Formats: sequence, structure tokens, C-alpha cells
Amino acid sequence: MAKQPKGRRQTPAAVHSYLHLVRKNGIHPYIKRPMDMRSVASWTVADLCAAYDWPKGAPGGGVIAIVELGGGWTHDDVAKFFTGAKLPAPNIVDVSVDGTTNSQCNPQNDADGEVALDIQVAGAAYAVATGKAANIRVYWSQDIAKAVAAATADGCDVCSISWGADEASWGAAAGDAMEHTAAAATAAGMAVFAASGDNDSSDGGPTPANVDLPASAPHVIGCGGTKKPKTGEETVWNDNPGKTNGEGTGGGFSTLFPMPTWQAGAPHGPGRMVPDVAANADPNTGYEIILYGASTVVGGTSAVAPLYAGLFASFGTKLGFITPELYLNNACFTDITKGGNGAFRASTGPDPCTGLGSPIGERLEERIQPAAMHASRVRMLLAENAQLRASAAQAQQGICPCCQQAAAYGRPAALVASSAMVAPRASGPPGNYATTIYLADGPHVYVWGCDGHMIPQEEFRPC
Repeated sequence: MAKQPKGRRQTPAAVHSYLHLVRKNGIHPYIKRPMDMRSVASWTVADLCAAYDWPKGAPGGGVIAIVELGGGWTHDDVAKFFTGAKLPAPNIVDVSVDGTTNSQCNPQNDADGEVALDIQVAGAAYAVATGKAANIRVYWSQDIAKAVAAATADGCDVCSISWGADEASWGAAAGDAMEHTAAAATAAGMAVFAASGDNDSSDGGPTPANVDLPASAPHVIGCGGTKKPKTGEETVWNDNPGKTNGEGTGGGFSTLFPMPTWQAGAPHGPGRMVPDVAANADPNTGYEIILYGASTVVGGTSAVAPLYAGLFASFGTKLGFITPELYLNNACFTDITKGGNGAFRASTGPDPCTGLGSPIGERLEERIQPAAMHASRVRMLLAENAQLRASAAQAQQGICPCCQQAAAYGRPAALVASSAMVAPRASGPPGNYATTIYLADGPHVYVWGCDGHMIPQEEFRPC
């Protein structure tokens, strides 16, 4: 359950689009230009996919939902982009959730660049992986959660969100509502990706360290940003080193949501670590898209969410809550170990700048496709069941499975295998560190039992 930060009032989130335009002003206040136009070395989406070892001949089939809160797109821009890229153009359906509609760029609006980026990157990422046209549904709404809920109801398989705001402007109630919506989406089989923000560790908030919603919601995959040059090492995207509120990837630790157990191995902070994954986002190494009929270069974590959405849609349908699988397969990512985003530094392993790192597409396609995930989850369930049987046998003897002594309450508390497949906690007193796990039937509060596994809070009894 989200916690309301002390001293903060719950206010409506000031939601922004995480788009950085090189040649055109964009959404306030996160529109920033490269510091030196002479240093811009942009990527075509196809070339960037190749650099990330994108798969070829992936099965495809996943329907991509894209959330937009404003702006519009035109068939001419989409056709020109995909013709130039020599890729099949996506099939696009506009869906109005609350009366918000595609403006078709008439009149021109700063958000048009965001919409063009999302559609073109997601569609190209999918097409490169499959050789087929993507099926994209654009959900127009003034509320992110309502758009995600509509995409869930329509049976979409992945969702890309490039809009958000720092947690400080959401409040616990709105944060919980967003997380409940994301949990319902993953339970229905839809994986959700969201940009982690473009203003370094502060995320534009009032303190040096804030994270962004929806990216910080535990059932959303937070997408951070790197700087990926054509040659040389990929690093954390930060064009304002030494500052906590500059132009660079958002990331840090949530103040609303506790750290999920599936983030084992990540640095521990006050809450969930953001982001989970990353990819190129620096405007100086940005993405070439078509906007208003002309070639334009854009960057920002806005580009990362649709890039991953297109890739994962190529794996198949109904992937669902895949985040724990990502942390079990860190070899599918290039670890980013250099750079920082203000309050945090990159390090070996997961970190609050770029998460697990940038994608190795072929490995992800091999490990995360539905059949592979099913086999992995079955193995984990079998291991958990074996542990349950051992605990039950000990219970019959009146022995606690943790301390191997007579259980004061007569039986061990039931061990619970959650949808997150929680790992044992290494140390610390039992009963502490309560966390909420969101299952299909709603939120459930668990605590650490004395045997190192999570149990329902109401069943915890100390030895």
C-alpha cells in the first residue's frame, strides 16, 4: 500500500510528457535541446535495434497500447517514416477514453512530437523484430489510469506510457489507484512500460531524490535512459553532471511503494527502486522520426518505453507480470556501470540510474517468450512446493522450520508463493518489513516469517 509522504498534501499529479526535441520546442517543462548541435549523432530506429542485437523472425502477435494525453498524429508522417525505414507501417486505431481525441496535428501542438515518437518507435521496434506490421491502439485520455484500464479491457498485450510526474505530486491515493490499475492489467496479461523521467534524480520535484509515477508502480516496468554513442561505451544519460535537477534519466527509490522482493540484488533504499530497465535516451544520440513531414531528432525516456513495448510485443501475447522474470535474467541486459543521475551513481548490477541495463534483444526473445516463462515459473513453483512439503512434515513434529525448535504456537505459519515468487530474506528480525503484494483478487499484506519466507500478516506468530 502506498504511503503518504509526511508533510505533503494529496494533489492531482501535474503530468508531463518526457519528450526532448532537438529542433522543435515540446511539452513543458521537460523539453530540452542538446547543449551543442554540432555534437548530435542520431540513430535510425532500425540501426539502434541492430546495435541492441534485436531478434529477427520473432513470432509477434502482441497488440501495443500507447497512452496519449494530448497532441496528434497523421497518416502522412507515419507513411513517410516507415517508407523511409523500409519497414511495414503499423495498423493504428485511435480510441477515445473520455472525449480526448487525435488532433491530427491541426493545429500543431507541442505534444505532437510525443505521439509521433511513440507510434514510430514502437511500430519500428516491432517490425524489425518480426518483419511484420505492428497492431497499435492509441488511447486518448486525460487520465493515465483510465487509459490503461481501457487498454486492459480491450485485451492489449503491452502498454507504453511516456507521460508522468514525480511521486510528490501524486499522493498516496492516486498512487495506489495507478498501481491497482497496473496490477489488474498485468493479471489480465498486459505488460506495462513507463518512462522514468528526464530531470535526473529529482524528477523535477522539490527534493534532490524523487521518482516518477507511473514508473514507480510495482506492476509497471520503469524505463530509464542511457547515452549510447555509435562507438564507445554506453553510459548513464546525464547532460548536467553534478546536478540533481538537470537533463538526464530519472531514477531512485519510491516513497510510496516498498521494495518488492523480486528486486533482490538491487541496492536497498526506502522503497521500490526505479528504473527497472534502460535504453538510449540522450537527445545528442537521439532517434530520427518524421514530424510535420520533416525529419526530426528526439530523445528522452519517452523513447525508451515504446522501444521496449515494440520489442516485447514481438515475443507473443499475454506476457503479463514479467518484471520478476527480468530480474532473474539479468544476462539479457548490458550492465551500465558508468555515470550518475545526481543523487545516485551507476554500479555493477541493478542500480537506480539504469536498472538492469540496456536490452540484448535476442537473449530477451529467447528467455521471455511465453513458453520459456512458463517453464521457468513451473520450476519455481515446484521448488516452492517442495519447501511447503518439508515445512508441513516439520509441522507434524511440532518443529519450527526456521529455528528447528518446538514451535510455541504449535505449527509453522503457512508459506505463501506469491505471483512475484518471492525470495528468502537474508537477515533481519522476523515480522518486520511488511509489504503489499498485488494479486488478481486485490492487495495482500505479507511479512517476513522466522524461516526467511513471506507469510500473510494475519498468520504470523513469533517463535
